[in-house]
Amino acid sequence: MTGGPSICPSLLYQDAKAAIGTLKDAFGFTEVSVYEGEDGTVLHAELAYGSGVVMLGSRSRKGVFARAMADGGPVGVYVVVEDPDAHHARAVRHGVEILLPPTDQEYGGRDYMARDAEGNLWSFGTYAPALPG
Repeated sequence: MTGGPSICPSLLYQDAKAAIGTLKDAFGFTEVSVYEGEDGTVLHAELAYGSGVVMLGSRSRKGVFARAMADGGPVGVYVVVEDPDAHHARAVRHGVEILLPPTDQEYGGRDYMARDAEGNLWSFGTYAPALPG
């Protein structure tokens, strides 16, 4: 195994370019790579935040993954951040729909929840699950 993340959520969007913009501008992700087809369709993109990576592409692509995800609904992705309040303020400035403002949780973390333009839920908080070992 290499030094990269061992789990990478993968999402498909009707407008993958807009999703990339939201992830970068509103949520602070860094663009690692974007591969487009000749027609400008996003075939595959990777965006990083901390030590994690999310992969995404356009729903209109072909292939086994696209067919399997064709009827897939929204997904939820949790991202560990140092300052959920500042992160939330950035998302609000970019017009992201907020479902839950920054809130202290009973399990000891502080987080907020947002929905992207295509219905996926993004939670950002201080709780970091422990890895075994």
